[in-house]
Amino acid sequence: MRFAQATLIWAALAIAVCAPIAVAATSPLLEWRDPVYILSGFAGIIALGLLLVQPVLAGGYLPGPSAYRGRRAHHWIGGALVVMVVVHVGGLWITSPPDMIDALLFTSPTPFSPFGVIAMWAIFAVALLAALRRRLGLRTWRIAHMSLAVVIVVGSVVHGMLVEGTMETMSKAALCALVLAAAIKVMSDARVWRKRATSRGRVPSATVN
Repeated sequence: MRFAQATLIWAALAIAVCAPIAVAATSPLLEWRDPVYILSGFAGIIALGLLLVQPVLAGGYLPGPSAYRGRRAHHWIGGALVVMVVVHVGGLWITSPPDMIDALLFTSPTPFSPFGVIAMWAIFAVALLAALRRRLGLRTWRIAHMSLAVVIVVGSVVHGMLVEGTMETMSKAALCALVLAAAIKVMSDARVWRKRATSRGRVPSATVN
């Protein structure tokens, strides 16, 4: 791939992830928020951006890194995603424990809460599965990982779209649409790849992690 084309792809990804964060930083709502709440909110925005990076890395769509390095980066960014979720939830707990208890117990009156909580537990479940991957076997890991990925993407996107906060509506909608599109693309490609491998009489040795 030509250098200019590769540069454009990386630049487009950087803009897609960073633009919503930059726009949110200009929100007038930040003037009435305390630092912990702001940190928590931006951790959530960053987590949503990382959900776009994960599938494009797993699918090998980014020019430059080898398949091995792409998988390693996917693992490390997965860890960063867990950290961002912990910061997001922890900050909200510090600023308003009763609201977080209601959310975790699925009794919150806010419509976005259950989607965020479900996505959170799915992210933690993926992190646990990653630690147990060698014991699970390739097929079990793939099915569990892909299933949880669907829950994470759908839950996070719905949660983000329903929250009315510092994120600007259009940039948030664009990022959520890209997250959905990237997830659908990588899952579709993985399914086609497995069918081709099976038709040739061999079992795929690679997986989308």
